[in-house]
Amino acid sequence: MIIAQRLIALDSTDIQPLLEGWKVRWPQMGILALVPEAEKEHVAQLQATVRACGVPLSGAIFPALVTDTGFVTSGAWLLCFEIMPPRFLVGGLGIGQGGIPALKAAIQTTVHASPTAVAQGKSPTLFLIFDGMLPHISTLLDGLHQTFDDALLYGGVNAGSETFQPMPCLFDEHALIGEGALGLLLTRPTQIVLHHGYPVSQRLMEATSTSGNRIDTIDGRPALETYQNVVLHEYGVTLTRENFYDLAAHFPFGVVTVVDVLVRIPVAFTDDGALVCVGEIPPNNRLRLLRAPDLERSQCITQVAQALDPMGSAAARNPLLTFYCAGRRMHFGADAAREIEQLKAATQSPCIFGALSLGEIDSLEDLSFPRFHNAAIVCIPNPD
Repeated sequence: MIIAQRLIALDSTDIQPLLEGWKVRWPQMGILALVPEAEKEHVAQLQATVRACGVPLSGAIFPALVTDTGFVTSGAWLLCFEIMPPRFLVGGLGIGQGGIPALKAAIQTTVHASPTAVAQGKSPTLFLIFDGMLPHISTLLDGLHQTFDDALLYGGVNAGSETFQPMPCLFDEHALIGEGALGLLLTRPTQIVLHHGYPVSQRLMEATSTSGNRIDTIDGRPALETYQNVVLHEYGVTLTRENFYDLAAHFPFGVVTVVDVLVRIPVAFTDDGALVCVGEIPPNNRLRLLRAPDLERSQCITQVAQALDPMGSAAARNPLLTFYCAGRRMHFGADAAREIEQLKAATQSPCIFGALSLGEIDSLEDLSFPRFHNAAIVCIPNPD
């Protein structure tokens, strides 16, 4: 899969020699670039460089990058595939733009262009990077499952700005777009581990009126008012309109499913008392209030390490492509970097590389049903 990775300044004169050297070693190589928002003005320069080298490029802009010791906002991760996976970049996925057919068509074209994807006996993994400003990603994922059934497994993340303002954030060697998706079809068996480790409260609520990622009413009352009351009753914390942005990341909703709870972090409220979350909330869905744990009580790293290496095998200690939710970092603050360090120690990984994400995607228990998460850590081991 990923044969090499390098964190490098995007205005560096070393990029072209680096790419040329990689291409000599791996003639069918391609690049996945993870770029922090602070470096977005350099994307055009990177595109020009890869075109000059004749190297295929896929990439996305994230709030920050993940390294062994935490987070950085300068440079970019250039991830080198030994053979560039079949890929696509598609825009126009906003509500009312007819995006689902366009996304399905892009995936079908990509799958048909890779006959080996089906021949290997296991469903290939479609790794998707969405523009995090799309409010209906769960609906898009449900549409993909209805179309492709068990022909694909899924993984992925959201890109974009941590300010949740619209920004073109997905690119290839030619274009930079927003309101779209980037896809990589990973034909080799790919392990994707995702956990959040958030404990669940006892209070059960109902999202009585929703629209995409907006909750209008909970238990028949304005969502913000109900949210404030439950936070106060369950945890003794007074949440106001003034401190909402400081506290909401600590008290996300849990969307109750038949197997577990999916985290939905409130990120904004409206004048009429509705709540806007990262990720959709189905109407009449059951909700629980969650309280994000402190680092000492969190079991997330233990869960990730056990899932990556259930037998304690030294062979599983590989470089880890890691995506860490921005909402999780908002909760943990300075401890988020410590959690990354714990991940490296627990997995004995020689290298942690990745980005800060705005939502995460996996397939339910290694089945084909895709799900959208918040507050999660995603790890993809890279075999040597």
